[in-house]
Amino acid sequence: MKKIKPQLVILNANQIVTCTETRQEGFKVFSEQTIVIQNSLIIDICSIYHATQKYIIDDSNSIDASGKVVAPGFIDSHTHLVFYGTRVEEYAAKLHGDVEANLKKIKLRTGPNRTIELTRDTSELELFEQSKKRILSMLKHGTTTVESKSGYGLTTDSEIKILKIGRRLQEETPLDVYNTFLGAHGIPDGMTKEKYLDIIINEMIPAVSEQNLAEFCDVWCDNGYFTANESRLILEAGLKVGMLPKIHADAYSNIGGSKLAAEMKMVSIDHMNYTPEHVLKDLKNAGVVGVLMPALDFAVNHKQPFQARKILDSGMDIALATDLCPACYTPSMPFVINLACRLYQLSVEEAICAATIGGAKALNLHDRGTIEVGKLADLQIWDVPNYMHIAYELGVNVVDTVVKSGEVVVRKGSFVKVNIEV
Repeated sequence: MKKIKPQLVILNANQIVTCTETRQEGFKVFSEQTIVIQNSLIIDICSIYHATQKYIIDDSNSIDASGKVVAPGFIDSHTHLVFYGTRVEEYAAKLHGDVEANLKKIKLRTGPNRTIELTRDTSELELFEQSKKRILSMLKHGTTTVESKSGYGLTTDSEIKILKIGRRLQEETPLDVYNTFLGAHGIPDGMTKEKYLDIIINEMIPAVSEQNLAEFCDVWCDNGYFTANESRLILEAGLKVGMLPKIHADAYSNIGGSKLAAEMKMVSIDHMNYTPEHVLKDLKNAGVVGVLMPALDFAVNHKQPFQARKILDSGMDIALATDLCPACYTPSMPFVINLACRLYQLSVEEAICAATIGGAKALNLHDRGTIEVGKLADLQIWDVPNYMHIAYELGVNVVDTVVKSGEVVVRKGSFVKVNIEV
């Protein structure tokens, strides 16, 4: 049999974690196995003996992962990646003392409206450059697929601008970027909700669809934002033009968003702080993935953290995501895993699966998030001897190497190609 020279071979890993399902039973660990990659796909997982019998392996197409762990690339299924500036002064003011007095002292507008103003007034080029820095930091932390929401524009032109940047990030960085239209992230100043609802449905969604700028449509269903009925109207309008429904629901109240998610069989429900226990079974039966964001709850000191164990015990698939945004400024999925394990009592295995195959399910992706023959070769190598270090080493980036579609893009914590840099 004639030997072939594969695109890439990963040798001698101390552990390979497969993450074939979102639950503990889907977490399997192999040692002394070789991963063979060709045409961006994993084509074989075998012993080194069989690998040398079937393939040409040399220094030009191999990585020695001795003493290290190979895992699927992280899939971050909930981010607000494209925005301008920060709200660092507001964050610092809320950390101590009399918060209201502190906020008055900084003399700045606070909350999402501050980010909306900054983002609207910033050029597409400046927005792209800031967003590229963030997404490349995510890549260094092991993330290979990202969901990016609009929602910091709330006008048709600015929402389109944000989504176009998501498309450009897909084209000009190694990561895969999936766009979500979230025009229903709030109500613009000086406009009634009824008027804005009409603009979302009859102006924004058709414009986004015409330019093929989003895979998903999302809405914030909560007190002070959009009701369940309003959310249904928006998401049904998106569905008619091919945007699959997602929902921000039960973050600060339960007004029927989770029930709507089950009824519409949405791709995901995100936040879930106030989701009633009796709705969890309906969500599970409808195949809705629960996207949980420990870093957001941590950053805002949420009064009612989500109940991860109840959600898991209901049988729902879950995903972990960063919720990278001005209120939760982290590009690090390892940090999210730190929090999920310590504060929400996820096992290390559950957390890793939720950050990989769980994220894939939350984006309706079936070709990644796991290490299996036939799947996309999106992989990361951790410079630790045992996978449990990903939860144990607090605030540490253990990611040494990142492989995207079979190509090494990060090695020893640095980008391999100079043109990746901003």
